[in-house]
Amino acid sequence: MDRTVPRTGSEEIELYIRTYYSLLRSTVDVQIKTLEEVHANMGSSLHAGARSPQPDVTAFIYSILRLPPCIAEVERVILGQSNEVFIQHGVGDVESWRPVMASARRRRSFYDGKGTLACYIASRSDIDDLIPMLTAFQIEWNKLYLLLRGEQVKAFLEDPIAGEEGLTVLAHGIGVDLEALSHLQQVWGDEFWSMVKTIAAGKKRLRVHLLAGSLNDYRRATQIWWEHIERAEPSLLHRPVYFISSNTHSLVNLISGFALRQEAELLGILERPANVDLLEEWREIEAEQVPSSRENFLYYVLKKALAAGECDHLAIARDEAEKACGVVRLPSEHGFDVETQVIELRSVRSDWMDPRLRCPGIEELAESDALIVNIDYPLGMAAYLILSQLATRVGELRGVYIMGKAATLNGVVGDVMIPSVVHDEQSQNTYLFENTFAAVNVSDDLIYGTVLDNQKAVVVRGTFLQTPRYMDVFYREGYTDIEMEAGPYLSAIYEMFRPQRYPDNEIVNLYGLPFDLGILHYASDTPLSKGPNLGAGSLSYFGMDPTYATSLAILHRIFELEICHLRGEPAPRPAPKVG
Repeated sequence: MDRTVPRTGSEEIELYIRTYYSLLRSTVDVQIKTLEEVHANMGSSLHAGARSPQPDVTAFIYSILRLPPCIAEVERVILGQSNEVFIQHGVGDVESWRPVMASARRRRSFYDGKGTLACYIASRSDIDDLIPMLTAFQIEWNKLYLLLRGEQVKAFLEDPIAGEEGLTVLAHGIGVDLEALSHLQQVWGDEFWSMVKTIAAGKKRLRVHLLAGSLNDYRRATQIWWEHIERAEPSLLHRPVYFISSNTHSLVNLISGFALRQEAELLGILERPANVDLLEEWREIEAEQVPSSRENFLYYVLKKALAAGECDHLAIARDEAEKACGVVRLPSEHGFDVETQVIELRSVRSDWMDPRLRCPGIEELAESDALIVNIDYPLGMAAYLILSQLATRVGELRGVYIMGKAATLNGVVGDVMIPSVVHDEQSQNTYLFENTFAAVNVSDDLIYGTVLDNQKAVVVRGTFLQTPRYMDVFYREGYTDIEMEAGPYLSAIYEMFRPQRYPDNEIVNLYGLPFDLGILHYASDTPLSKGPNLGAGSLSYFGMDPTYATSLAILHRIFELEICHLRGEPAPRPAPKVG
């Protein structure tokens, strides 16, 4: 094992971070324009064209998808940990404003309709995510503004030509690649021309203000979040818990098996014109012309049907089925947006659950008093705060399982990475631990990808806070799995069995934990090869293949451990890592 702590040596990234944190200490608004130079000088991999006069449409789209649509009207962004913080600082009751949401980032936000956006932040990781996002958005908005201010372009925008012809005319008129502009049109849809007119109407001059930023403020916000869960499920205080950080759909779909019992109705939905591609895919699955999971496909169709809002009766029936097999959903009411699900193991029904979950002794779970607590995976340091809070309030922690997306430097989209070493850029610690999972635990249920175990992961501070040189340093040290949550979780785990705060800039041995620990990542991005993001194709349900393969592995492990506990048998050892 190479135990050398990696050194990124990225002075540009560190300068950028120090700059915006020092500015945000101000008691007045900070102009995003102040950060544009240091942002561009960083040379972010996600914003490679920051200095170019030509728009970096890829970076612009990335930002658009992670900011609420009202950002086109916003002039001021205010960051705070809770509604109480906003009230205390004289902003007012922001929860009475209009709730707004980004399509690709969970962050509770409210818009006053007059140019001010209020965002709840759960930890400093939200700042590391949001500030570069706003800066990249403004840089690219203003590039487009300069290109759109010509008289001929303005005249064209008064009555643009519909369809591909109009897009071609605009691309030629402003000197932007047609394919890039077409991607932007796909993101904005019917709002494309109105958004282009809005950009042409004026430059973006965003201001940002951080109301409170102490660690105590973040801890208080986490406590408010947890109190809501504890009030709903007070038995958490004395019952054993298996903690999972994943998503809000895969675990409950597998346990309830609801979609599988609705196959006839779901297949009927495929007959609608909008689902012609999915219908063709189903026919190929039925004819065994493509390797695919029938179950995963039905889960995806259910998700699409519920998202379309056309099947309210299915949503009601699903909720009733989940309650009948011990699943309680607890959406967060205030503060940061992290939904929780509490699952009672003694209430699961083997006759309902996904057949891939059934195992010898499953009926013995009827005698269990254990709970699964699954949270919608948080961003960065919020993971540390949440697990630290939970660990002090539950009766007994029997397992911690972390599942989420990651970028891969040596695999392809859809692969599953299983690390046994994690370097955390938040603490600068390199954590060594025994991962309960190996390739054998996942590979049987993974159809399209490859399982890569014995990997080394690096936990970054933000998606924009990466450069080619930064990634190359880690790649040379064998770190090929890039994500944002495992390090903070491991810092919390350190404090759960050691009598001190987690250290800084050390190699930390986490072997010999008094509970089970498993980390599974699936690849959604390949930054070195510039591969597509997961779901870039027309049939994005393929992205569910690694999601369900990893979810099955986690639930199998929990069932196995709990059955052994009920029998009074020692916990089974993790699967051996071969290689």
